[in-house]
Amino acid sequence: MLEHGLNGGAASQPGAAPVCVEAGRPTRILIADDHEIVRVGLRAILEARPGWKVVAEAADGKAAIAKALASKPDVVIMDYSLPLMNGVDATRQICTRLPKTQIMIFTIHDTDVLAGELLAAGAHAYVLKSEAKQHLVAAVESLVCGRPFFNARVYERLLDAWSAHRRNDMSSLTSRERVVVQLIAEGHSNKEMAAILSLSVKTIESHRAAAMRKLNVTSVAALVRYAIRNRLVEP
Repeated sequence: MLEHGLNGGAASQPGAAPVCVEAGRPTRILIADDHEIVRVGLRAILEARPGWKVVAEAADGKAAIAKALASKPDVVIMDYSLPLMNGVDATRQICTRLPKTQIMIFTIHDTDVLAGELLAAGAHAYVLKSEAKQHLVAAVESLVCGRPFFNARVYERLLDAWSAHRRNDMSSLTSRERVVVQLIAEGHSNKEMAAILSLSVKTIESHRAAAMRKLNVTSVAALVRYAIRNRLVEP
């Protein structure tokens, strides 16, 4: 099912690092939040996980960008309500300049418009602070493996918001591209898709790029929305 795949696959054992983490290489995390108590709490939770290291902290949006460029983290945990530059604009700039960095929005705000803006800016995960206990670690695990993380409620609301938009013509994709889009939406990595389809990783990347170009999307989250709208996967 979709939520299972996007949330990192099978549940991780307590204290275990995600299997996607490269052996011997720590997962580098940046925390951007204007409340020191939140940063301290997040650091304690994250650094209790084997192989996870908080490499930088920022208290405003501009500092988040500067420290991301300096430290090149694997994951950024970003509050929306930041001084000097909000989380949407900071996310957009980091995604543009560090496309391999995964960004999780960690916020108290729970609105359809905000979630849509953040996804359009390039965020890969959206977690409410009120749900940190249930979702924070699982979201970071998913991002470490290059998989987006959104709970079922956020997906449902985003789909409702997008239902008024014109659907892209599914016939523009080849059958192979549709299969690749489906597998991406199910949470598979390029290497996993290559094994499933008996293709090279390079060929998978070509199909993925072609599908994104034809659908005029620039993020995995947008591909997932397309797959749901066109019933390639079940929400």
